[in-house]
This record gives sequence, structure tokens and C-alpha cells, in this order.
Amino acid sequence: MDITQAPSSARLTELGRMRAQVEATEWQAMLAFREAEMVRIDALESPLRRLAERAGISLEIAQALSLSEAQVHARLAVADRVRERAPHAWLAFQAGRIDAARVREISSALDRLERAESWMRLDQSVIAYASSHTVTELRAWLKRFILRVEEDLQREGAEKAREDRHVEVVHVEDSMAWINAYLPSHVAAAIERRLVREAKALGSDDPRTKPQRMADLLASWTTTSESTETTLVSDIAVTIEADVLTGPKDGFAASSDGSWAVPASWILDEALTGTAFWHRILINPISEDILAHQYIGRFAPELLTKAIQFRDGVCRAPGCRVPAERCDLDHREPWPSGPPTHRTSGHCADVTTP
Repeated sequence: MDITQAPSSARLTELGRMRAQVEATEWQAMLAFREAEMVRIDALESPLRRLAERAGISLEIAQALSLSEAQVHARLAVADRVRERAPHAWLAFQAGRIDAARVREISSALDRLERAESWMRLDQSVIAYASSHTVTELRAWLKRFILRVEEDLQREGAEKAREDRHVEVVHVEDSMAWINAYLPSHVAAAIERRLVREAKALGSDDPRTKPQRMADLLASWTTTSESTETTLVSDIAVTIEADVLTGPKDGFAASSDGSWAVPASWILDEALTGTAFWHRILINPISEDILAHQYIGRFAPELLTKAIQFRDGVCRAPGCRVPAERCDLDHREPWPSGPPTHRTSGHCADVTTP
């Protein structure tokens, strides 16, 4: 291919906008067809015929667009919710500023929010973020938004959900079984972290794959321990707002990569037991002094490495959501020609990211 004929990034952006507009046009047509059919059907005299023809609307749309009925139902539900609760986001979709994938994420967040004022706040703030970030980043942003604007309802829901924690064993073919555990997120995170660390510590001479080691370790721990109390032994970083930490208000503690959050009281209760090692990093909002250390060598010491991992949360490559603890600590500018090893010169980077 002649690279001189390759489209510019501006052209690619334009094509992305055009694609989103086509998606919006298709969704709008689906809504218009359904509404016109409902008007026609409502004029029919027979109640049974009205019922049957209403049920056939989705099938007719599905056949026309080569979709399944389930896909049609899902798209119409998303469109109805966003059009009603977030009209600015719906207009942005029609203008091509956001695409269908982002509209689905916004719809999912609207479904989790219960208050009309929360829908309005989301509609007023989401478009700018959604139009300039990836779908994965938007999903994490929406999680944080929900916790912030309806913190009381989310905390209440979390407490109710924790009461339903359980373990389920499902036997399947080939003499195998699944163990499904419904646990608080911070407990599951501690389990995962410990399994990864212990599996890696077995060394390269172990002939088993990493997933096999993790499975065998979990089986060993759960069949040989007689403990009836939860004991968390792991390295976990969470972010807690200062006023929540000191007690004036309730709130949530979020994982450094933004993949989960739990009521802060759960974390504080665990910390007080002394059974888990929780890192609490208090950073000056202006200077971030706790990380303000410089080192002559290329590689950061363990404490700085961990602090930067906790700060970054995920790989800093655009759109990459690999958790920071699975990444390498790299210099933003090549070492040694760049600045010394320092909190501002280093960031987390997944070496597998192209």
C-alpha cells in the first residue's frame, strides 16, 4: 500500500462519526417503524389480533435488518431509555459524537441510577467524556459516577448483596466441575492477588501452567484449612476520600484500576482486624510529596514501584486497562537521557501492548 495515499487521522475520525450517524439512523428508523405499527395496530377491532400483531413487530424488524429478535428488543430498550432519560446523549448519538457501543454503556448506567436528578446530571456530563475516551474507559467512569451521585443507594444495595454471598459447585462433563463464589469484591481481589503471587513463586521449573497452578493452590487451601474466619493476606491498594477515611461521612473505597468498589466501612473493618496488609497512601493534592523522591539508578526501588502502581491503577497506554500490578514500571522518556527515576518520570506500561 502506498502510504502517501493512506487516509489522515482526521479522515478516520470523520469516518468514525459517519459510522455512528448510520447506527443512529438505523436505531431511529427502528423506533419510527415500531411507533407507526403501534398506531396502526391500535386501530384494529380485535383484541387478540392487536396482541398478536404487537408481538410480531420485533420479528418484522429483525427480518428486515438480519438481526435476532433478542437483538432488536435490546436495541429498542436501550434507545427508549436513553431517549427518555438522557436526551442530550441521544442527540449526540444522532450527530455522530458517540456511537452505539457508548450509548449502550450510558443506558446501562441509567438503568442502575434510580433518581431523576441523577439521570439529568449524567446527561449533562457524560457526552464530553464519552466522545473522547474508549468504551472501556467510559465504563469505568460510569461506575465512579454512579457511586458518587447515588452513594447512599449503592451502599445499601452492597450491604444487601453481601448478605447473599455463597459458593456453588456445578458438576459438568469430563469429570470436572465449576466452583462459583459470590463474594465481596475486595475479598475476591485479595484471593486473585494471592493466587497470582503464589503461582508465580512456584518457579519456572514447575511443569504446570499458571492457571493450573492457581487452580491447584485454591483446591489445596480450601481442602486443608479448618479456619472459619476470613483472613486476608495480600497487597491491595484502594482509594478512599479523606473525609470518608476520617469518619465525617460514608463512602466507597475503589480499587486502583477502577474495576471494583466497596463501601469504605468494609475496608476499614478489615484494616482494624490486622489480618490484611492495606496500603494507605496520603498524597498532597498539589505536590504529591509522598512520591517526591529521586533515585540515581534506572530501576525504582520496591516502595516507589508499588506507589506508582497504586497511583496509576492501570497501564498508561491510551485505552489499555491492564491492571498496574501486571505491568512493568517504565520511564516516560528513555533512560538515562531522560529525567532521573522519579514519581513523575515513571509510569506503568503493559509490555504486551503493541
